[in-house]
This record gives sequence, C-alpha cells and structure tokens, in this order.
Amino acid sequence: MPQINDELLQQIRDRFAQIDHCPQQGPRIFFENAGGALTLNSVVETSQAYAAIPDNQGRDNPGSHELVRVINQAKADMAAFMNAPGGQFFVGESGTELLFRLIMNACLATGPGQVLGTTLEHPATRSACARWAGIAGQSHVLVEHDDATGTVSAEGYAALVTPDTKVATVVHTSPVTGMGVDVEAVAAAIRAVSPDCYIIVDGIQHAAHGRIDLTAYDVDGYVISPYKVFSRHGYGVAWISDRLTALPHNSLIDGPAENWEMGTRDTGSYATMSDVVSYFEWLGSQVTDSTDRRERFLAAGEAIHEQEKALTDAMIHGTGNLPGLAEMEKVTILGGVDNPAREGLVSLVVDGVPSADVVRALNEQGIRTHLRKADHYSGNILTPLGMDSCVRVSMCHYNSVAEVAQFLGAMKTLAA
Repeated sequence: MPQINDELLQQIRDRFAQIDHCPQQGPRIFFENAGGALTLNSVVETSQAYAAIPDNQGRDNPGSHELVRVINQAKADMAAFMNAPGGQFFVGESGTELLFRLIMNACLATGPGQVLGTTLEHPATRSACARWAGIAGQSHVLVEHDDATGTVSAEGYAALVTPDTKVATVVHTSPVTGMGVDVEAVAAAIRAVSPDCYIIVDGIQHAAHGRIDLTAYDVDGYVISPYKVFSRHGYGVAWISDRLTALPHNSLIDGPAENWEMGTRDTGSYATMSDVVSYFEWLGSQVTDSTDRRERFLAAGEAIHEQEKALTDAMIHGTGNLPGLAEMEKVTILGGVDNPAREGLVSLVVDGVPSADVVRALNEQGIRTHLRKADHYSGNILTPLGMDSCVRVSMCHYNSVAEVAQFLGAMKTLAA
C-alpha cells in the first residue's frame, strides 16, 4: 500500500494554495513545479503577518526580541531538517546570488589551482566559476555529463580532480533532465584527492524532494531557492560550513566577523522556512509512528520519493487504459525511459511538433508545463542532444495520478 494514499493526498493538497486553479486561467493542473513549486497556505499567512511589522532586529524592545527569536528558531529548524553539522544558515537575494557569493569567496581565498564543475550544472554555478576562477587566476575545468542518462557520476569527478583542486561545484538535481547526482559519493571522490577543497552544492532543484543530509555529504556550502520548496519568491537560503564562514567576505568594518548577511533581512523569510520545515515534519508524522524529528524528516523524504516515482512511472508507462509517453512513437524522453536518478520530472520532445506548440496546446487544456530552449539556461543539456528545445513536465508529491491521466489524454492527441 502506498504511503501517500488518496486520503492523505487530499490532506496534503488542502495545505497548498492554488492547488488546482490559477487566478488568471481558472482550473488547471500544475506540472511546472521545477519552475517554482506551489506555496503552502501557512507561508501565505506568515508572509502577510510579517509584512505588517515595523520593528527591526537587534533593538531592545519586545517586538525586536520576538523577531530575533523567530530568526534563531528558523535557523535551528533548517539545521534539523538538513541535518547540518555546525556552520550557519543565512538568507540573501536569491539562490543564484548566494551561489555567486559562496563561489566568489571560495575562489578568491584559495589562490592558484583548479576550480572543478560539470557540464550538467545550471548557469548560476557555471557562470560564477567561470568569472571568479578567471579573476583568481585559476583554471575552470568541467566534467562532461552523460547525455544518455542526463546526470554525472562520482567517477567523472574522480577522473579530473587533482591535489590542486581548490573549489568544486555540484548540482544536486538537474533542472532540465530532472536527474539527481550522488552528492555524497562525489564529495568523497573529491576529498580523496583534495581533502581541503571547498565543495559548494546547488540544491535548488532538489530541495522540494526532501532527503537532504549535510552531515553525510561533507560539503562546505548548500544553497536553495525557497520558492522551489513551498515558500515564496524574494530570497534565497544558504548553509555554509565553519571553514567557509571563516573565509574573507564582504562585511562591515568592526562588525561581527562571522556575519555573511548584507544588511537587515526580512524576518518573514526566515519564518516561512520554519513553515516549510513544519510541513515536512507533519508529512513525516503521517507515514511513520516515530516522534523523533529526524526520523520524521527521513520518512517524509521517502514518501515524497515514492509518490513522485509513481507519478513519473504512470506518465512514462501509462495508467488505466491510457498509453504512457514511452509507448508514443513520436515522443523522445530525455535521460531515457527507466532512469533511477529521475526526480519527479520528465522532459520530452515530440517529433514533428515544435516544443513551444506542445506547451501552448497543453496550456489551452489547462495543463501547465514549461518550454526549455537551447539557450544560456539549457543549451548545455539540449545542444549535445541535437535539440533546440524540449517540454519540461515537472511534478511534485501533491500531484495525482488522475492529473497525469489527463495529461496523457492530451498528449495522445498531440503526439498522434
């Protein structure tokens, strides 16, 4: 019996805003989760409450004291959720901005040597490494990802890492192929050759799927974008290790040496991350009898993984009497049909039908997907495959097999 049954799925869906409708479009199925997940109702309420508060942090008054307490609680909640070993959490402008800042400081502080990344990565890390490696007099080396599987392996990193590798970047999940990377194995391969390398992970696409364990990963930085993990736009979250914290970085003269935040941040952004963590804990409590917080987070991650696999399996192999994408002759699935690295996402092309037309036709039937073009965001994945674009269909655990069936019905006509 699945951990997320129909009854629990309804309880999950009730916790999200605009789960099946758009204020502009009306009824719709949301398969654009990789572009930004749905928002928890609790996050909407918290955001509204904190938008009204005039007080600043760091003052000696009851309002300010409460803001500081909320921020500290959110940092503790995130540390528990991600199993963070020391270090610190802080918020910034966006996930992209934070990746740039972590990579910049790591490159500038480490001197001549190698900066190691991959062709799978989002331009947030690749662009930051290209820029700051150049300024720091370092070489920027890229591990080639596997076109067939849409991911990159620890062996790929091991082949190119040297004792002189000073900084390395890893994408936890590709936003184009939807395939995950074994961060723990990659970090171990890097540290076996260059133990002091600063390893920075782009966890932006992965976070909504749960199962984050910073203790196991043994990395120095991990960045997420909260709007992709049930919170809202307008900020990013980074975790950095104690040794990355200690590197020279932009800060105020005579200010706290370990502070990486730039100016006064929105307390509501921290508070909404507590809402997100609370949601994962609640979900875990529905699928395990354990009262241990870490056990609940792990159980939530497993339930999410199982549900999303059921959704992608139904999409690829069919459900009821509807054929799956794999049975549609004109459809090509990026990363192959049966790929264990897949995380809730199917990217596809329809032979003879421009991807933009597929996205438009689905949208006209109330099914929200996204066009990825071979541009600065996705060209690294699509160009080697000889594709100018693809359709990204991204699901989350609150989606249903009934929604997948509606999508397949539409695709059967489009791909005929």
